[in-house]
Amino acid sequence: MCLGKFDLLKHELVPQFRILTKEEVDQLRRSLGIRKEDLPWMRRSDPVSKAIGARPGDVVEIIRKSPVAGRSVAYRYVVPG
Repeated sequence: MCLGKFDLLKHELVPQFRILTKEEVDQLRRSLGIRKEDLPWMRRSDPVSKAIGARPGDVVEIIRKSPVAGRSVAYRYVVPG
């Protein structure tokens, strides 16, 4: 039985996602000394990728609550698929 649309991004267990600006990507690349393609990948077909409107070539920041660090930040490079 379908109860209607579910907003994936508002669930309490889903971390915060956002697409970085070009300037933020450039700063991240310089600080880590990497190409954006070297980041872990996230497919365009991923439900969260679709929900935030990410396109191939974008870099997504993921902010998770952490009991140890308080906040944990990760990045993903969006690829086709």
